[in-house]
Amino acid sequence: MVARMRQLSVMLMVAGGLTVVGPQAQEDYPHAFPREGVTKLVDNERVNVWEVNWITGVKQPIHRHRHDMAGVYLRYGPITVTRPDGAANPPAAPFEIPRPYFQAKNVTHREEALNPPGTPERLAIMVDLKYEPGATLPTLTADPKLPKSFPRAGAKNVLENDRIRMWDFTWERGKPIVQHVHDSDTIEVFLEGGVIASTTNEGKTIQHTVAWKSARFVPRGTVDTEVATSGSPRAVVIELK
Repeated sequence: MVARMRQLSVMLMVAGGLTVVGPQAQEDYPHAFPREGVTKLVDNERVNVWEVNWITGVKQPIHRHRHDMAGVYLRYGPITVTRPDGAANPPAAPFEIPRPYFQAKNVTHREEALNPPGTPERLAIMVDLKYEPGATLPTLTADPKLPKSFPRAGAKNVLENDRIRMWDFTWERGKPIVQHVHDSDTIEVFLEGGVIASTTNEGKTIQHTVAWKSARFVPRGTVDTEVATSGSPRAVVIELK
């Protein structure tokens, strides 16, 4: 499964007409974000999380993705991708939603939505990985006997490489998840909404109301139990390595 998803990642980059060129040739290109149609959802020292909408009629400048990036497509819409040399790729065929993906830094291009009037436009949640590969992290202080947040029953590993690991998981309403430690920083990208009650190691319960396309950052070292008290929230959970 992991090997297949890695291959799919590469195929997506090729099919999308992505171009990677040396940094010296790109010094004047702006970062991909922010731009029109993009909303910042999370900003901390490890990541920026963006809601990205491709808006029909909005032309972007050539931009460079200055960070490795993980993400989830939440809606398909046709786009054309143009490289710095002016060559353009036609839209890729519709793909299954949700579509997890990973893209290495230094991709340089511009994109334009090609939606006929009244049709859905492409939408994704994109996560810029601002930290360097192999960054040293503080030692976890949680009880080493506690189970890790993932893998867990019902979670499907949908993509993995040396930077991230991604899980598709649904919180079943009323079914508690035993106390565990988040041994990685994680971003939860929600596909279906509801309410998740999280009870900390100190006994404090926090109700997290989530909705389609919302994103939640859970810091490494968090210890809690979880239970869905409303709905059956589903998310693609991105673990940072």
